[in-house]
Amino acid sequence: MKTVTKKKSYFIKHWPIYSMILPGLVYFLIFKYIPLGGSIIAFQDYNVFKGITGSEFVGFKHFKNLFTYPEFMQIFNNTLLISAYKLVLGFPSPIILALLLNEVRKKLFKSTIQSLLYLPHFLSWVIVGGLVINILSPSSGIVNEIIRSLGGKEIFFMQEPGFFRSIVVGSGIWKDVGWNTIIYMAALAGINPQLYEAAEIDGAGKLRQVWSITLPTLLPTIMILLLLQIGNILDLGFEQIYMLLNPLVRETGEVLDTYIYRVGLVGGQFSYTTAIGLFKSVIGLILVVGANKLSKKLTGNSIY
Repeated sequence: MKTVTKKKSYFIKHWPIYSMILPGLVYFLIFKYIPLGGSIIAFQDYNVFKGITGSEFVGFKHFKNLFTYPEFMQIFNNTLLISAYKLVLGFPSPIILALLLNEVRKKLFKSTIQSLLYLPHFLSWVIVGGLVINILSPSSGIVNEIIRSLGGKEIFFMQEPGFFRSIVVGSGIWKDVGWNTIIYMAALAGINPQLYEAAEIDGAGKLRQVWSITLPTLLPTIMILLLLQIGNILDLGFEQIYMLLNPLVRETGEVLDTYIYRVGLVGGQFSYTTAIGLFKSVIGLILVVGANKLSKKLTGNSIY
């Protein structure tokens, strides 16, 4: 009885802190958990007029249609390849940037650089996509202007399938790398400065300090963020791909998110695209569970 009373008094005492969680809980409840009930239409021929209860149950029909669709493997491969590039190139970028910023001692210069790096995150993909298209324009883009000034011929970057994935990965890193450094900068701020002082006394250089002190301290944060990114490996972000995609690069640029939009929202095949979304969720769950077990075994860090 005393334990229950203590818990109640603790909650009452700290209710302002708990109330800050409420908006996040409401968001996830409304937009994440409640819509899960609608996943049942992946197993139905859903009709908007009949609703979920009146639509015909068809089992795994839409999943079979997905796996037998001639272009499915191409779309799936595009999604995996772009995600892999983002993971390999994009994930280490904020870590490296945070390590570099951590070595800057002039506060004004450091804060200025941080502000400039954070700014692109607040731009919508409509703006960033327009900037990318203009910068790479064959007629007036700065990149082609440089190529022509060096005696080369203009390159139609946005019309060449071979360039599309690089453009997506590069623009994604540019937009979000600064914002993603915030978590790592916060983790770096928690490292005891005496560890570095002791390392200097022992004769350790900057690289040795980073390798022996900084990276081991950051490892739990790195592993948690890596596991979360692996879980979203099939979620590339619809806005970015949609803004940069055009029919000429569809063979290398069409991903599951844009395919869902084209077939589901434009084509009205709600059950079919719900099946695709469910497929993505299952793959993400398997990857997170597998990666979490591997991480726990190798490093001792996990998300649960």
